[in-house]
Amino acid sequence: MQHFAAVIFDLDGLLLDTERLAFAAFRSACSAFHAGDLSRVYMKCLGTNAEMGTAILKDGLKGIADFDDFSLAWANEYKQLTEGRPLPLKKGVEELLGHIEKMGKPMAVATSSAYERARAKLQHSGILHFFDHIVGGDQVQRSKPDPEIYLKAASALLSEPSRCLAFEDSENGVKAAVAAGMTVVQIPDLVFPDEKLLALGHIVLESLADILEYKFPEQ
Repeated sequence: MQHFAAVIFDLDGLLLDTERLAFAAFRSACSAFHAGDLSRVYMKCLGTNAEMGTAILKDGLKGIADFDDFSLAWANEYKQLTEGRPLPLKKGVEELLGHIEKMGKPMAVATSSAYERARAKLQHSGILHFFDHIVGGDQVQRSKPDPEIYLKAASALLSEPSRCLAFEDSENGVKAAVAAGMTVVQIPDLVFPDEKLLALGHIVLESLADILEYKFPEQ
């Protein structure tokens, strides 16, 4: 990783093992509203900001449940699963962040979560201090898969996008980072990349713990 000028991370599903909790809360809400299996709707929301996620969910709930009532039930279920406890880290997170910090590389988070919410998550999980900048989904005009959030993060780190290493878990996130011109490593969480996504030519590894042994080609 010494060849990169800066490193940018997604948050949920990559650094924090929160997507499974959110999905469990979503399925509980589906059950409460007798909505059936809406897993495909949830997966479409992965990596998007609040505005795009809302549009996807509203469309998916048409004729099934009221959006506001469903969203409130989902939020309450998620709160019960996460409130008052540290958010779980994904495998290899602390080791990788510590390694990059020792290398002196600046780091940022580029997340579809709103800035204040993302900052609170990082603080509660004990890894906020590793990051020089956070760019939230409420700080850009266009959601992932648009590259805007990654370009803004690179700018905040005073680095050219082509010299940034980006870590993602979702399809929308991968597309955003690739479109920004970065070297992209995907650590799949809930959904493994299909052939169309793999055609982008990015790196796919099982966990962040694998990064320390990975041999990146010299730039």
